[in-house]
Amino acid sequence: MREVAFIKQNKEKWLEFELAIFGKAKKNPDELANLYIQMMNDLSYAQTYYPKSKTVIYLNHLASQIYQKIYKTKRAEKNRFFEFFKTEVPLLVYDYRRYLLYAFVLFFATVAIGVISARYDHDFVRLILGDGYVNMTLDNIKKGNPMAVYGSGSNWGSFVGITMNNLYVGARCYIWGLFGGIGTFYISSQNGIMLGAFQYFFFEQNVFWKSVRGIWIHGAMEIFAIVIETAAGFILGASILFPKTFSRVNSFKIGFKNSFKIFLSTFPFTISAGFLEGFITRYSIDMPNWLSSFIILFTLGIISFYYLVYPFIVHKKTQQLSAKLN
Repeated sequence: MREVAFIKQNKEKWLEFELAIFGKAKKNPDELANLYIQMMNDLSYAQTYYPKSKTVIYLNHLASQIYQKIYKTKRAEKNRFFEFFKTEVPLLVYDYRRYLLYAFVLFFATVAIGVISARYDHDFVRLILGDGYVNMTLDNIKKGNPMAVYGSGSNWGSFVGITMNNLYVGARCYIWGLFGGIGTFYISSQNGIMLGAFQYFFFEQNVFWKSVRGIWIHGAMEIFAIVIETAAGFILGASILFPKTFSRVNSFKIGFKNSFKIFLSTFPFTISAGFLEGFITRYSIDMPNWLSSFIILFTLGIISFYYLVYPFIVHKKTQQLSAKLN
């Protein structure tokens, strides 16, 4: 069957799916489950005969939306908080995985720009970080503790202040996605360039490893979370610029709801990073190498698994479940 005929044959049914998704047509859980099975059949057919078609993208999106609507009904009897992180967010991350790729590409590119700029322009670090911070850090390096800045203030005071600041930075990355993603691009680029220049500064002063042991104890989760928040901002911006088959208003509603859930999912990691920075990082200079390395790799492993590996596991289980239903 030609793709045009396939679309024409199923168009009315797919419109019914859309009405069910947006709540304009009331469906009970059994009816939704039946719609989901039909949608998976159509998706499988499209993937087989029109693998590179926009029809596959459209059907995959509808299927994921219907699944979430079904799962939301089942979830009411369970722990909503637990199920939110266990299933709902991973499925969304899988659906929007290309935006994570965009965010990581931007992150690594801007970090490289920061490194190159700091290397070839000796005033760049002062321009980015400020004379006061650079002079203070140089003084700390001479005293043998380049990470001394993290030891200032009380543990609790540092934890609260740092966490609030990190949540604010993440919120800016996300909310500025309302400007078609351009605002998110700008904020994320600033952070990446600053990080690149910051790390090169310590490399230039021959204390790179000491800086890594200190900064990345909390930075693994903090920076990774900002990248995820950047991806959420891109999703929000794309929902406005590229509505696909939906009206722009409905596309924005879906994009905002889904991207906001991904954004919210970063909060535990951001708060954990604030805790580590307030209570642990200040002692990095006195830690054995194996302990600081373990903390860095452990925290990076947790957040990497959750956003880069676990979504594929959940998606695979969902596919297996739908296959059993068929």
